[in-house]
Amino acid sequence: MKILLVRPPRIEQAITLSDFMFSEPLGLEMIYGALKEEHEVEIFDMMVEGISLSKKIGIFKPEALGITSLCIDVVKVIELCAEAKKVNQNIITVVGGTQAYLNPEAFYHEAVDHVFQHTRLENLMVVFNGLAKGKIKKTEGVLSRVFDYNTIGTKGYNQYFLPDRSSTAKYREEYSYFGYKPAAIMEFGTGCKKCCDFCLRWRIEGFEEKLIDRDLTKKDFLSIKEPTIMFIDNDFFANREKIETFIQLIKKFKIEKNYIMYGSVEGIIENKEYLEELSKLGLKALLVGYETFNEDEMIEYQKGSNASDNITAAILLKDLGIDVWASFMAHPDWTKKDFQKLRDYIKELKPQISSISPLTPFPGLPMYSCYKDRLLYKAEDYEKWSFGQVMIKPSQISLKRYYYELLKTNLYVNISINKNTEMIKSFGGKNVFRIIKGSIKAAKKYFLLAYKMI
Repeated sequence: MKILLVRPPRIEQAITLSDFMFSEPLGLEMIYGALKEEHEVEIFDMMVEGISLSKKIGIFKPEALGITSLCIDVVKVIELCAEAKKVNQNIITVVGGTQAYLNPEAFYHEAVDHVFQHTRLENLMVVFNGLAKGKIKKTEGVLSRVFDYNTIGTKGYNQYFLPDRSSTAKYREEYSYFGYKPAAIMEFGTGCKKCCDFCLRWRIEGFEEKLIDRDLTKKDFLSIKEPTIMFIDNDFFANREKIETFIQLIKKFKIEKNYIMYGSVEGIIENKEYLEELSKLGLKALLVGYETFNEDEMIEYQKGSNASDNITAAILLKDLGIDVWASFMAHPDWTKKDFQKLRDYIKELKPQISSISPLTPFPGLPMYSCYKDRLLYKAEDYEKWSFGQVMIKPSQISLKRYYYELLKTNLYVNISINKNTEMIKSFGGKNVFRIIKGSIKAAKKYFLLAYKMI
């Protein structure tokens, strides 16, 4: 069976981290690796490609189309499925990814044949091998239009299986993570026990932290040719077993690369004795969710750490020369003085890179019900839920002023705080220019939103 796996193009009006980084479609690479032995499979990355889906279908002539989805992609994915059906009404359309897991009902549409609520090797092979034989049956985790989107079994979690990175060989030079280009991404362990009120990851992967099979991880590690690996684990410092296993693997196979990880403040402080060794082994930067300067908000977010802990972690990482790429959330009840306090706080923390996003109570999270009466957009306004656009009506200042303060803070951080000299030394002028270009693009979107031009 000929199968075309598709990543949708960027949603241009959305404010997302894709303005600063561009990761490989890891989920599609895993599906490619699973299906390639029995099917003819190709990945079509529309974030890179310059031709339309219709033209690609005309060239490749697939019998089935598999499209991944993020939270903001619903409208675009349905449009792509409808476009495929116009080219060939017999083409089978299959949707999966983050949004299919969180809200599969969004894809209940006449142009969508099957929705993978969760993807595992077993249900993947059952469905595509069945489709190849012209036979389809109810399958656990798969919602099919022919069965009125009813399924069997219970809702599970997505499985991490070995990706085939050769499937994106023609795109790999484009994939980057902030200043590191080219860069690959991989996962070392799944789940997160912290269950922060604003975070989706524990909902998608569960709150039980588990290491991925070590043999699989070893194969995955050794298959990566890029000089930089970004680990997408929600918190690489979640437990000592994970850190020690990583260190052992690096030493055993003498893997010399740049490493980037997500790390919680709580995990960094609890496992500080590992930081120096990790730095020597190639850890270049940690993405750290500092979130806020306000202690009450840290409690509201159920972070498990406080604003003073952020300072402690910042000093630890600075002393070891590990860069911090910090993220913060602007609360909808902030005043102009609160935004100024955030700017002062960031100046004290001195991260190499900072991003500030408005608090987003994503549908389905506990926080959503708390702010439901103040939402500026409906849950089905999918393209708005990018974690970059203001979703909650501010209570202390006007929406326009709130956007202005976001814009002002982001510009202040990028011009005055972010370590441009260090970045040029680390990344080179070309990559720094790309980051600055992304910052300007995001700032422009905030400016237009503030003045209701989009």
